[in-house]
Amino acid sequence: MTRQFFVGGNFKLNPITLDAKSSLIDGLNNAQLDPSTEAVIAPPAIYLIPVKQTLRKDIKVAAQNAYFKESGAFTGEVSPKQLVDAGIPYVILGHSERRTLFHEDSALVATKTRAAIDAGLSVIFCIGETLSQREANETDKVCQEQLQAAVDILKEADWSKVVIAYEPVWAIGTGKVATSAQAQEAHADIRTFLGKAVSPAVAESTRIIYGGSVTASNCKELATQKDVDGFLVGGASLKPEFVDIINARKA
Repeated sequence: MTRQFFVGGNFKLNPITLDAKSSLIDGLNNAQLDPSTEAVIAPPAIYLIPVKQTLRKDIKVAAQNAYFKESGAFTGEVSPKQLVDAGIPYVILGHSERRTLFHEDSALVATKTRAAIDAGLSVIFCIGETLSQREANETDKVCQEQLQAAVDILKEADWSKVVIAYEPVWAIGTGKVATSAQAQEAHADIRTFLGKAVSPAVAESTRIIYGGSVTASNCKELATQKDVDGFLVGGASLKPEFVDIINARKA
């Protein structure tokens, strides 16, 4: 099976002005992009609707987070149902910043994932280990534990709505990048786990993308790895080089 290459851009808490947003969107709208790559950008929540209205239709828009309730007294939250109503197809869940800064555990991330899929969203499901966990050779253990919470709550068919983003925490925003061999090893281990925990068909079809200081200079080598199906890009998604990352597999 050929898995469609996927490149997501996580703008995080940037940009902070509509003018900056416009320049980013204009650059993407005018770029020549590989049509075989699925491109998705995740602006801050306040920009989701205006970005969707002005962005070219072959690039999708994702929310950076969502709650697991449809509505209610949950000040500051956005529900999956609201995102679907706004025409937003994707949501990022389980990002390491949500897990560490906002103390979201794997059970909560899984519950959010269940709610998002039930509402009709597709999920970019983030997993990854810290530097101390990597140095203790616990990468597999950590990734499997984070995935197991989702395995326990999802049906086999639900995985067609999930893109797994392996993001080693030690590589996010640090300039440190997993080598292509390290990324491939981690992705292959994740795929093997899916094959045993869910099914061989799900393991084969699920896209596993890499995140962690991906740039135009390192994306092409990473993209050649058998089990690297794309990228979730942070800081570089705010720069012109994001186009080069989307085109990483373009000859």
